[in-house]
Amino acid sequence: MSSWLIYSVGFLAQLLFSGRSVFQWILSEKNKKVLTPSFFWKMSLVASFLMFLYGYLRSDFAIMLGQTLTYFIYIRNLQLQGEWTKIHKYLRILLWIFPALIVILGYNNNIYDADRLFKNDAIPFWLLMLGIISQVVFTLRFIYQWIYSEKHKESLLPLGFWLLSLAGSSLIIIYSVYREDPVLFAGHAFGVIMYARNMVILRRQIRSENWEKNTF
Repeated sequence: MSSWLIYSVGFLAQLLFSGRSVFQWILSEKNKKVLTPSFFWKMSLVASFLMFLYGYLRSDFAIMLGQTLTYFIYIRNLQLQGEWTKIHKYLRILLWIFPALIVILGYNNNIYDADRLFKNDAIPFWLLMLGIISQVVFTLRFIYQWIYSEKHKESLLPLGFWLLSLAGSSLIIIYSVYREDPVLFAGHAFGVIMYARNMVILRRQIRSENWEKNTF
């Protein structure tokens, strides 16, 4: 497959990831507090699929790992918001099984493909480890968010989520520079701005809520 087509898949995924962040940011700015609209999670699902495909086409295990770990957390957040059952039954089934389908269709039961994925000459071992660590840190934000949301019985984006987002995204930017990956660099350079801004909004929200509690 040609490089421009592969990069197109990656940039489309990052465009959707960025789009969800912009939508969430604008909505939060408007309401003066951090919100988690269901549209955020729906766009995340679509973007995650495309990014997983991009990672496979680039033979980049770090990217694939990150998307695999977060995909089902997106679904769980839609369940917590009561939006999951509103999706057509057959589409829900497809969404549940498509990661496995991608792996089966992508590898085609061919061991060589798996070897190619883990032994990419373009990615030295230390860089692969940096990429994996970056994706794990970035992914931890959703694990933290999932546990926090389960505890509060609603879909929330707490301060810890944004802190982990900022740390993970910064590491991925470093990885993208060494990997010479414009898709990762563009997406996460933009993301850092959104994460920092949401932290500011959330801190103001917390201060405002504490003031109201102390006042009343």
